[in-house]
Amino acid sequence: MPVLLYCLKTCPLLKPQVASLDFVVNRFFVKLFNTSDVKIAKVCQSYFAFDLPSVQISKRTKRLESKLLDTVLTTQSSDAV
Repeated sequence: MPVLLYCLKTCPLLKPQVASLDFVVNRFFVKLFNTSDVKIAKVCQSYFAFDLPSVQISKRTKRLESKLLDTVLTTQSSDAV
């Protein structure tokens, strides 16, 4: 999963594309645990602390934005001195 999500924080995806990634992960868990109920698959995801791609992408994007903001602020403060 990290390889798939590596560049997605800088390349914006449309909501349907992110939903498709979530669907693939949900289907994987449904097949892995041999169930037809998506609720059971989501419970298994929570037991394994596995976030959906939509959640992972938003976390990574926020982390990137905060790093960029810190870099800009640090650069501005060092230029002011």
